[in-house]
Amino acid sequence: MTIQLGGHRTARRAYGIDEIALVPGNRTLDPQLVDTRWRIGAIEREIPIIASAMDGVVDVTMAVKLSQMGALGVLNLEGIQTRYEDPAPILERIASVSVDEFVPLMQQLYAQPIQPHLIEKRIQEIKSQGGIAAVSLTPAGASRFGEVVAAAGADLLFVQATVVSPAHLAPEGTDPLDLAAFCERMPMPVILGNCVTYEVALSLMHCGAAAILVGIGPGAACTSRGVLGVGVPQVTAIADCAAARDAYFEETQRYVPVIADGGLVTGGDVCKCIACGADAVMMGSPFARAKEAPGRGYHWGMATPSPVLPRGTRIHVGTTGTLEQILRGPAQLDDGTHNFLGALQTSMGTLGAKDLREMQQVEIVIAPSLLTEGKVYQKAQKLGMGR
Repeated sequence: MTIQLGGHRTARRAYGIDEIALVPGNRTLDPQLVDTRWRIGAIEREIPIIASAMDGVVDVTMAVKLSQMGALGVLNLEGIQTRYEDPAPILERIASVSVDEFVPLMQQLYAQPIQPHLIEKRIQEIKSQGGIAAVSLTPAGASRFGEVVAAAGADLLFVQATVVSPAHLAPEGTDPLDLAAFCERMPMPVILGNCVTYEVALSLMHCGAAAILVGIGPGAACTSRGVLGVGVPQVTAIADCAAARDAYFEETQRYVPVIADGGLVTGGDVCKCIACGADAVMMGSPFARAKEAPGRGYHWGMATPSPVLPRGTRIHVGTTGTLEQILRGPAQLDDGTHNFLGALQTSMGTLGAKDLREMQQVEIVIAPSLLTEGKVYQKAQKLGMGR
């Protein structure tokens, strides 16, 4: 729907996760019969959920445990883990500092140079414990450290920034990362993002992306939308990028998974994103709440320590349970933030979708009252969906 803003300016209506609902069809399935598996490159996972490459979310231990549980965790190779031999005291300082002191401290801590030997060490620590070594770099970091990551034997490389485009213009004397050439020469699958439009998603696929990340600014700790005014609500962004995936597959017969990144808090959010076309989701704050998470009950965005324009903040998420409870259950909370796999399986069974591809075809309605209708007591008592 196109809306007239005034003069000759028009805008397209976009939708967020809280504005839609999924409609059951004419059959249901026992949740035990649904198939939630997905693939990224040659790697198959039972659970289409990835823990974000944020310092308060994933360290070596979390990456290994998530691999063992059938999911994925991505390690930030430009964060605390590769700047300090022993990250523990640094993480303690981040968790204990006051709100007013937080950003200056982060800028100070992240000014410590990245140490290439720690990149290699962290990757080997994950692999030596049987984990999948999925790691993340910015485009600038990929230019500097891509060969180190390749030599260390990483299994997956996520090249991430607020926005990634193959048509990046750089100042004179600076060579931007050639995404197509980089994807071609790397020995492991390269995942590119973030993007929110059909055209950019399609161009990243043509660059050789093994998967693409969709989402700008919806994350709990991200302030890009406030600082930059940039973003597209996730439902519309996912649907547009999924359309690009399907068009690219029809053209090339190569399937490039779409990963919804950011803005997901509950099991219902996961289900809605997959119904809109995502093959998997990336989540930060829900995993920052795990007892095993490195953030000590805190969560902060990747751009928070920027020396010139921080685009993230530190939020207190608390600790609500073990990683097992959060990912696979049994749930100890009634608000949809525990047992994400169980929520997805039950939703798929209720909707009659036996696999993720069928889940992507379920009926969707615009339903802005979905989360408030009939929930007056929960809201008043701050229980369940009223929290």
